[in-house]
Amino acid sequence: MRTLFKSTLLLLFMLPMSFFAQSTLTGTVIEEETGMPIPGVNVLIDGTSRGTTTDFDGNFTLSDLEEGNEIVFSYLGFAPQQVTYTGQQTLDISLSPDTAQLEEVVLIGYGSQRRQDATGAVEQISSEQFNRGAIVSPEQLIAGKSAGVRITPSSGEPGGGGEIRIRGGSSLSANNSPLIVVDGIPLDQGGVQGVRNQLNAINPNEIKDFVVLKDASATAIYGSRASNGVILITTKTGTKSTPLSFEYDLQASISQVTDRVDVLNAEQFRDLIESEPGTDPALLGDASTDWQDEIYQTSVGAIHNLTVSQGFENFTYRVNYNNTSQTGVLRTDTYERNALNLALNQDLFDGDLKLSLTAKGSIDRNKFANQDAIGAAVNFDPTQPVYDENSRYDGFYEWSDANGVALQQATRNPVALLMQRDNGGRTQRIISNFNVDYRIPLIEGLRFNMNAGIDYADNEGRNFSPISSATVLQSIPAEENYWGYNRNTLLDFFFNYKPYIESLSTAVDLTVGHSYQEFYTTDQQEFTDQNVEGFWILNNRNIDRNALESYFARASFDIDDRFLLSGSIRRDGSSRFSEDNRWSIFPAVAVGWKLNNENFLRDSEVISELKLRAGYGVTGNQEIGSNYGYIGLYSPSIQGARYQIGNNFYRTLRPEEYDRNLRWEELESYNAGLDFGLFNNLVSGTVDAYYRTTDGLLATVPVPAGANLSDQLLTNVGETMSRGLEVSLNGNIFNRENFSWNMNYNISFQELEITNLSLGENPNFFIPQGGISGGVGNTIQLWRKGLDPTTFFVFRQVYDSNNEPIEGAYVDVNGDNTITEEDRVPYKKASPDFFMGFTNTLNYKNLDLSFTFRGSFGGYMYNNTQSSTGFRSAGTVTPQPYYSNFSSNVLETDFQNNQFFSDYYVQSADFVRLDNVNIGYLFPGEKVDFRTSLTAQNLFTITDYEGLDPEISGGIDNNFYPRPRTFVLGLNIIF
Repeated sequence: MRTLFKSTLLLLFMLPMSFFAQSTLTGTVIEEETGMPIPGVNVLIDGTSRGTTTDFDGNFTLSDLEEGNEIVFSYLGFAPQQVTYTGQQTLDISLSPDTAQLEEVVLIGYGSQRRQDATGAVEQISSEQFNRGAIVSPEQLIAGKSAGVRITPSSGEPGGGGEIRIRGGSSLSANNSPLIVVDGIPLDQGGVQGVRNQLNAINPNEIKDFVVLKDASATAIYGSRASNGVILITTKTGTKSTPLSFEYDLQASISQVTDRVDVLNAEQFRDLIESEPGTDPALLGDASTDWQDEIYQTSVGAIHNLTVSQGFENFTYRVNYNNTSQTGVLRTDTYERNALNLALNQDLFDGDLKLSLTAKGSIDRNKFANQDAIGAAVNFDPTQPVYDENSRYDGFYEWSDANGVALQQATRNPVALLMQRDNGGRTQRIISNFNVDYRIPLIEGLRFNMNAGIDYADNEGRNFSPISSATVLQSIPAEENYWGYNRNTLLDFFFNYKPYIESLSTAVDLTVGHSYQEFYTTDQQEFTDQNVEGFWILNNRNIDRNALESYFARASFDIDDRFLLSGSIRRDGSSRFSEDNRWSIFPAVAVGWKLNNENFLRDSEVISELKLRAGYGVTGNQEIGSNYGYIGLYSPSIQGARYQIGNNFYRTLRPEEYDRNLRWEELESYNAGLDFGLFNNLVSGTVDAYYRTTDGLLATVPVPAGANLSDQLLTNVGETMSRGLEVSLNGNIFNRENFSWNMNYNISFQELEITNLSLGENPNFFIPQGGISGGVGNTIQLWRKGLDPTTFFVFRQVYDSNNEPIEGAYVDVNGDNTITEEDRVPYKKASPDFFMGFTNTLNYKNLDLSFTFRGSFGGYMYNNTQSSTGFRSAGTVTPQPYYSNFSSNVLETDFQNNQFFSDYYVQSADFVRLDNVNIGYLFPGEKVDFRTSLTAQNLFTITDYEGLDPEISGGIDNNFYPRPRTFVLGLNIIF
C-alpha cells in the first residue's frame, strides 16, 4: 500500500480483522559472505513509511504486521531483499553484496572507473547532495560540498555566476578556472559573449552529478587545460523499463538586500559640510534621500520545470522544458531563460551498440542594469532629491551649472543611471553531442567510443541612452548595437580494452584515443557619433580562432583486487603557440593499495574500507587570453578613435606586443591520499595532501621602453608553489525507525607562493596589482617572489594611546626618517588559510531538513569603500561645485586627507555563513507524489568585517553588487 488513501480504506474497512491479525516479528540481518551482523539495515513494510533499522548486533523488531505484508530489507552496498510476511515470529536475513553498488563507477575523462579503484583525487557529488532552492547557476549546487573546491558568488545579480577555484588555482595572468566538461564536451574556458555566466545554459534541475578531478594524476588526461582541475557534469537521462512519467517543479522566490554600505545620512552630511572650513553650505539641498534605498528593490523570481520521461527495454527518452525569470535587487536588472533539454538513448544489437544524443537549447534574455548606480548611490549627496521638476534630464536631479547643464565631473544621479539606460541582450545557444559506444564482438572487452559535439551561441544586443541623459555628451542619443557568435566543435574517439588476466589475477583497463577541438568567435559593433556623416560608425569585425589537437592513452591495472597502478599520457598541440612550442606531452602515474582486502583486515568489524593512494602528473595551461600572442598583429582603432591629417580624420592600425617564444604553463603535481570507511561505512572519509609547482608561469610584466611594442608584455617569467591538505568526512549519525541523520564536513588548507617572478636577478622586483578606487592608477597588492599573489602592499599605520589611527603617521620601516614608497611593506593576503563546508540532512518519515554552512578563515579584505570616501576632502575638495557623500568611517577616524595605502583598511574577512536551509514534506500518492518545500539562501553571516560582504573575489571591496537573502517556496509533482 503506497498511498494514504488506500491506507485509510484499509483502516476503515479492515480494522476488526487487522486487530486480530497484527503481530510482531523479530530477527537478525547478517552479511552472507562473512556471517557478520549488519547494523543500520532499513527494514520497511513496502508501500508504507512504517519500519525500523537493525541495531549494532544486526537485530530488529517490527510490530503491527499483517499477513501478506511485503517486508523490504535494504542497506547501502548490499542487494535489497523482499520477504512476504506469513505470520512467522522470527526471521533471519542474509544480505549479499550488491555488485552494482560495489561496482559504482565515476567518470574520469574518456571513460569511467570503479570508485573503489580510483587512484587519483576524484570526488563525485550526486543530485541528492546538491544545495536546493532557486538556483540558476549550476556551480551553486555544490558550494560547500567538496574539499579543495571554493565557489565564490561573483555578485547578487540575477543569473550571475560564481568564481570556481580547485586547489586555489595555479596561474597569475592566465585563466585559473577549471575545465568544465558537459556530457563529454569541454566548454570554452574563455566563456561565451553576451551572457552573465556561460554555465547558465545548463539547467541545474537536469544535472545528475558533478565529478571533480583535483590532482594531476586524474586530470592529466585533459593535458593542456587541466592545471586548474576538471569538473565533469553529467545530465539526466531516461531509465530503462519505466512507465511514462510527468514531473512539474516550481521554485518561487523573493529576495531582499539585508546590508548596505554604511554612509552618512542627510543630517550627518549637513553637519560635516557646515563644519568644514571653506565649504559652501548653499550647495546643500533640503531633501533627505537614502540613495541606496532608491536603487534597490525586492526581487521576485520563478523557476518552472516540466519533465517527461519514459523507458523501454532498449530505448529511453527524457525531455525537459525550463523557464526561469528573475528580477534583480538592483532596479531594472532582469534575467530570463527558456530552455529545452533532450536526452535520447538507444541500444542495438543486444546492447552491443549504444547510441546517445543530448541537446540543451536555451534562449537567455538579459536586461543589464547600470551597475555604476551602486557606486553613485554611495557617493551622491543625500541632501539632494531624486527628482527636480526644472531638470532637463527627464526630471531627474543632476548637479548643474547656472544654465541647467549637468556638471560632467560630478556624480550622476543613481536613479537616472538606471532609468535612462536600456541595455538588453539575447543569446541563443545549443550544446549538443552524439555519442556512439560499440562493443566489438570479435574481441571480448574491446569497445570503440566516438563523441561528436557542438556548442554554438549567437548573441545580439542594444545599449541605448537618450539625449536627455546627463551621461550623453553629444546632440544625438548614445546607442550601440552589437552582435556575434561563438562556435565550439569537437570530435574525439577512443578504443577501450578491459581484459582480465586470470593467471595474474589482474584486471586491465586500456584506453587510447584522439581528440580535435576548434573554437571560433566573431563579434561586431556599431555606435552613434555626431561627428561623422550618417551618425553611425561600424567597427571592423573581430575574428578569433584557436584549435587543439590531442592524442591520449591510459592504462590501469587492478592486481588481485589489492594493488592499483594507473598511468596516462597526452600529447597536445595548440594553435596559440608557435610551431617551435606548439606541442607538449603531459604524463601522469598513480598507485593505490586496498588494505581492506588484505587478510589482516578482510574480516575486520571496524574497518570496512581502507585505501592508500599516491599520484604524480604534469598538466598545462593554454588559457592565456590571446590567440595570437606569438606573432605581430595590427589592431584597427575602435569607438571612433581617429588621427587627424589636415582636415581629415583617419582610423588607425595599432601594432600589438608579442612574444615569439611564448610557451605553455606547466604544472607538476604530487598527491597522496587516504580513503577510509568504518563500521560498514557508517563513517567514511578521505584525506588528501598535495604539492604543486608551476613552471613557465605566464604573467603580464613591464618591459624596457623600446624592447617591444608596449611597456607591458605577456610572457613566461616565473614559477609558483602551492601545497595543501584536504579532509572530507561523511557520517550516518543516526539511522533509526522513521528517522535518519547524515552529516558531511570538509575542510581545506591551502598555501600559494610565487617562487620566481623576474626576467632578471633583481630580488626586489615586483609587479603592482589590485587596482583601487581613489586617485589614478593606484594599486594595493603586489606580485613578488616569496609572497602569495593576493598579498597587500601597504604602510604600517601608527595608532595613539586610544588605539585610534593617527593621520599620516606610518612606521618608518627603513629608518631613514622619511616616509616614502620604500616604507610600504607586504602585509596579509586575500586568500584564506583554510575554508570549510558543513552539511546536515535529516529525515523523519516524510519530512526532510537539510542545511549547509560555509566558512573561510585567515583571509583579509581591503575595504576600498571606506578608504576612498572615508576622509573629509573626499567629498569637499571636488573639481566642480558639488559635494559627495562619505563613508561613515570618517566619523571614527576624522581623516582630513586620503590614507589609501594604510593597513588600517586591511580587515579580517573571516566568516561563517548559513548558506542554504531547506525543509520539505512529501505527500505520497498512488498515482501522484506531491512535495512542498521552503528554502532560505544566504540566511546569515557571522563576521567581524566592517564592509558589505567578507566574501569578495580578489580581496578588494568596492562597488559590490550585494548578495540578497532569498526565500523560496518549492512545489514538486510527479505523476
